[in-house]
Amino acid sequence: MTKESAVDVILHPVRMRIIQFLINQRLTAQQIKELLPDIPQASLYRNLKKLVETGVIHIVDEIPNRGTIEKVYSIENPSKASIGPEDLNKLSKDDHLGLFIKFMANLMGEYERYLNQDHIDLVADGVSFRQASMYLSEVEYVNLINELTVVYSKVINNKLQKGRRRRTIATIIIPEQLEEQ
Repeated sequence: MTKESAVDVILHPVRMRIIQFLINQRLTAQQIKELLPDIPQASLYRNLKKLVETGVIHIVDEIPNRGTIEKVYSIENPSKASIGPEDLNKLSKDDHLGLFIKFMANLMGEYERYLNQDHIDLVADGVSFRQASMYLSEVEYVNLINELTVVYSKVINNKLQKGRRRRTIATIIIPEQLEEQ
């Protein structure tokens, strides 16, 4: 059996969904199961085990519960739950395309789960997808990314609570091919 790379561990569709729910959260397997009801219990536990084994998530507490021990999971080191530049630079073009396909498949899965709800209202729910092309110098691009980082940082650490709804915001940046000079 070949060892999965960190990239493969993180971008597995079920594990990616678990990671998304554990960002800034401490949850038991039962709580995760309630958030991901479409994932069979055996699959959930198998993927939690893989994430713990690879150090992406950690068991941060153990709670006695009716004669058993209920584990509480969290992401202790957020950098372990993301793919760093050093990992990305090691990948081939085909590997990058494969990663992008996994990323897009995850987004499509989230959108499909949204659409499969009994009652949806795209406008009231704030559903949106857009594409915008911009001409930016390197300085303007860096400034834009820094401004987006400030905006995201204001809400990225919000905890799950009554009145809050998880929303997925995905960013894809594809630069135009450089002209040879």
